Amino acid sequence: MHPTHQAAPRTLGPLKYVALDCEMVGTGPKGCRNELARCSIVTYEGDVIYDKYIKPINPVMDFRTRWSGIRRQDLLHAIPFDQAQKEIVKIITGKVVVGHAIHNDFKVLKYFHPACQTRDTARIPLLNQKAGLPVNEMVSLKRLTKAILKKDIQTGKGGHSSVDDAKATMELFKVVESMWEEKLSALSLPAKAMDLALNQKT
Repeated sequence: MHPTHQAAPRTLGPLKYVALDCEMVGTGPKGCRNELARCSIVTYEGDVIYDKYIKPINPVMDFRTRWSGIRRQDLLHAIPFDQAQKEIVKIITGKVVVGHAIHNDFKVLKYFHPACQTRDTARIPLLNQKAGLPVNEMVSLKRLTKAILKKDIQTGKGGHSSVDDAKATMELFKVVESMWEEKLSALSLPAKAMDLALNQKT
């Protein structure tokens, strides 16, 4: 599946949540180093607001097409990494970013997003419970999507689609959103109370 949205990033306005997914290729010795080759971002409603191929900084040694869906020709007119990074960071700054094992995406973006504004569907016991799986198990996006949404993603030999993966991630998040956000709010209350007490003393 090829990028469907090549326009410049637009302002998200009041929208609070976005889901992000990256596809990676291998660079360095034996293609062992992960580098960004495609990034897709969708809104809370699942609308695609960013989807571009990105030229890795170093020569590609392994396109990992079976998993990444990236082919040599996809990167011929790809945008430079620095440009992509600026565009992506502009979109997600100030937003709650949803992703699956999202630390991997942030790593290839060479970017740190505040933990309080990050929702990782690979680390939500509530989702595992709904899927009937052990709460401490790291479950793949494909497996969770099949178990909870009854949808198939990442099928065939064409590789993953970062758009499909981002949409699935947002759908999974919405299944447990109210319970999860409630839980996070409850966990943050003691910390807020401590901050308040410290501020009153100063």
